[in-house]
Amino acid sequence: MSGIGDKMDHKKLFNPEGTRERSEQRLVGGPSTNLLEFDNCKYTWAEPLYKKMRSFFWIPDEIPLVDDKKQYSTLTPEEQEAYKKTLSFLIFLDSIQIDNLGAVASYITAPEVTACLKAQAFFETIHAQSYDYLLTSVVDHITREAVYDLWREDEHLAKRNRFITDLYEKFISEPTPHNFIMSCMADFLLEGIYFYSGFAFFYTLGRQDKMGGTVSMIRLIQRDENTHLALFTHIMRTLREENPSWFDESMLSELSEMVRTAVEHEISWGKYVTRNQILGLSDQAIEAYIKYLGNVRSQAIDLPELYPEFRTNPLSWIDSYSSMNSTKTDFFERRVTNYTKTGTGINLGRLKPPQK
Repeated sequence: MSGIGDKMDHKKLFNPEGTRERSEQRLVGGPSTNLLEFDNCKYTWAEPLYKKMRSFFWIPDEIPLVDDKKQYSTLTPEEQEAYKKTLSFLIFLDSIQIDNLGAVASYITAPEVTACLKAQAFFETIHAQSYDYLLTSVVDHITREAVYDLWREDEHLAKRNRFITDLYEKFISEPTPHNFIMSCMADFLLEGIYFYSGFAFFYTLGRQDKMGGTVSMIRLIQRDENTHLALFTHIMRTLREENPSWFDESMLSELSEMVRTAVEHEISWGKYVTRNQILGLSDQAIEAYIKYLGNVRSQAIDLPELYPEFRTNPLSWIDSYSSMNSTKTDFFERRVTNYTKTGTGINLGRLKPPQK
């Protein structure tokens, strides 16, 4: 077994010495043949998750945005700024995810898990396309160009983007088990904490009957992100189960500190974007919500609770948006069917905001 600081071996594409014996398979460093066999895979959670991800296919430019274009000019200046800044952040990190997931997959020796990572990369491409479609359809060309360059110019945005990208880059340049864990943890936090004040902002607009097309698209994106979060929850837990020596007290402390940093970044960003000027989404609500999520994410991968005073979701109404058709997205028992392609367009389920 490799030490935490040793260089990891890149997965071989052609591996005649590989075995199909499930008992000998490992998430990383295993003797895989790279043959995808869902009927003979070790990680039984992978196939239902892959099928769930596959069933969620959707097409961004089939979502009508004509009303959003009209409504955008009626938003308050603060709402317009939050709309642009949030999309700029989403565009940047979802775009780099496409390549980063390939970097992670190149060291995963369980083909069924690699299949899930490749499916996730495909959906991140759809998300990047959807943000471009939003900007092209809703705002003018000058605004679109400004949003696409904001990650270079806004110091707040640059700072929080670097937290994630530096971890990705460090693993790519130094592929050790330590850096691999850090990169996977960054993915986990990206899917599970980052973005959430932004999602809350869009849903707050939805509660006011504003920007319905944008809200519908964000709901579909978050539904996808829930499966991505499930994938990296499984990856983090499996890494720890198979490599207990990697997860000593120092490593666990480092992972908890990463959660704390992500929470602080998301709170700071949410407050910066909304300026305490968005009806129904105060600075206090953002902080309580993100700390609550920090607890939930920590517990999902067996880390200590960080914020015991925030055990209840202070924005529980968000569940009506993030769980499509008021159906919780669990990854193994229910099939969400709210998005159905038809000959005349699509059905997005209930687009009107939930009852207040």
